[in-house]
Amino acid sequence: MPTVLRVGPYRFFFFASDRDEPPHTHIEREDKVAKFWLDPVRLQSSGGFSRKEIIRIQKVVGEYQTRLREAWNAYFHD
Repeated sequence: MPTVLRVGPYRFFFFASDRDEPPHTHIEREDKVAKFWLDPVRLQSSGGFSRKEIIRIQKVVGEYQTRLREAWNAYFHD
């Protein structure tokens, strides 16, 4: 589970077994884990986060979309 980004209390990562799925990131804080597709940025699962926090996370994913996509490509295509 490579961590590709940390922003505030959030850890952005993906699983090695995610290779066959479209590019996405998992976001973890404490015992909650959400999943966002990267192209386009959209919520796949909220993992226990509140609606307000999901909106905040979605903005962060959008802000770092290029960096997250580059990390995905580097990990799965190199």
